[in-house]
Amino acid sequence: MPKLGEAAPDFELPNQDGKLVRLSDFRGAPVIIFAFPKAHTMGCTRQACAFRDALPQLEAQGTVVLGVSADSMADLARWKREQSLPYDLLADPEHKMLDAWDAWGFKLLILTLPIAATRSYWVIDEDGILVAQQIGVRPRESVEKALAAVERLNTRQLEEAQA
Repeated sequence: MPKLGEAAPDFELPNQDGKLVRLSDFRGAPVIIFAFPKAHTMGCTRQACAFRDALPQLEAQGTVVLGVSADSMADLARWKREQSLPYDLLADPEHKMLDAWDAWGFKLLILTLPIAATRSYWVIDEDGILVAQQIGVRPRESVEKALAAVERLNTRQLEEAQA
């Protein structure tokens, strides 16, 4: 599992169109990655659309947004079209990235639930350092907390530039 303050592990996953995307492709820009259990479901749609709606504010700060789940590329492509999602959705059907980032499987001990991605978010700074994360988060909280982390990053950069 990535640790705060350390380099985020690189990964390579296909997006909804089959194009390979690497985290390292985005060095030089802050990146938000959010994991969601299943496309086309209510909570995941709420989360994805909240990131969509916040995207103008995030892009104004130079931030890239990526969603990731174990869904197929075809499911992700259809969901992206249906919800007008302007960012890439990454397919991790073998859950290699999700496992490595500790976001595979539900962490509830008292319930038996199907295995899926755990709703999570990560914020990586322009140098590839993990600066914020939460494994197991509510849909709207993932957006609010990720946005706050990006704003803290921008404040830090401004302060460093003025020093």
